[in-house]
Amino acid sequence: MHVLGIDAGGTKTIGYLADENGKVLGEGRAGGANLKAEGELAVEKVLHTVMDQAIGDHDRDVAAICLGMAGADRDDDRAVVRDIMRRIGARSRVVVVNDALVALVAGVGDASGVVIICGTGSIVYGRSADRAARAGGWGHILGDEGSGYWIGRHALRAVARAADGRGPATSLTPRVLNHFAAAKPSDLIAEVYDRQLRHHALAQIARAVQQARDEGDEVATQILEQAAHELVRAARSVVERLQMQEEVVQFVLAGGVFLGLPWLAEELTRRLPATAPRGQVRRLEVEPAQGAVRLALAEARGGARIPSYWT
Repeated sequence: MHVLGIDAGGTKTIGYLADENGKVLGEGRAGGANLKAEGELAVEKVLHTVMDQAIGDHDRDVAAICLGMAGADRDDDRAVVRDIMRRIGARSRVVVVNDALVALVAGVGDASGVVIICGTGSIVYGRSADRAARAGGWGHILGDEGSGYWIGRHALRAVARAADGRGPATSLTPRVLNHFAAAKPSDLIAEVYDRQLRHHALAQIARAVQQARDEGDEVATQILEQAAHELVRAARSVVERLQMQEEVVQFVLAGGVFLGLPWLAEELTRRLPATAPRGQVRRLEVEPAQGAVRLALAEARGGARIPSYWT
């Protein structure tokens, strides 16, 4: 028996073909597959590529597929994704879930826990014995607080304010200009608007914010402090709604920003136990697609257990 587990993120998409024991037999990788950011046709192309790469020369008759994607737990988006999978030719049992769930399963298996995802976007997702709760995941206009995009946008705004004299001077200015190969702050207007800067490209500025903070820049420090505050606030909301304050909560940190900004991961490790004193914090050490494999195996064996949201 073979299954496919796919994690579709804002920056990259990874798929694993695995056997009945969860051993990975094939792997596929492509770019981001976010419906709201990339569009339906682009997502279809990415998923088709990843599935073809992962399956390779193996038997294409897989028993089940689990696809984790941002927003895929909303009915409208789930329907679109299912249509995409049908067009690709997936005849297997398909379970479509939020990408936060596959990351949590990759980190804690079938146990309860809370995952804080901080990549191009951000979301906090928690699961107890019989229900789930989430905070964030509203997208770059309505939310994504603390994410790479959010940090990058605040850095750009700080540079603009400094150029106008509306805000303090910051070492983010030369770093951001160098990132875009721009001569002066006003050149950023063309980079951001005329070139239709993609979300993941803006998120790449986050590394410059960490570097500026490490050198004592106050503006960069305030941006990262606020990012940490927003992520912890989201985690607290999830913990409280699931009534996990007195439990040994497993907090899992996932997403590329925690790799590129180690200070943020360290700060959350310090702050999160305040939301659940017995909580334990660790970084996700494997690809979230491993969690999708686990859910695909459960689906093939009779049905993956997807907890309903707390209301």
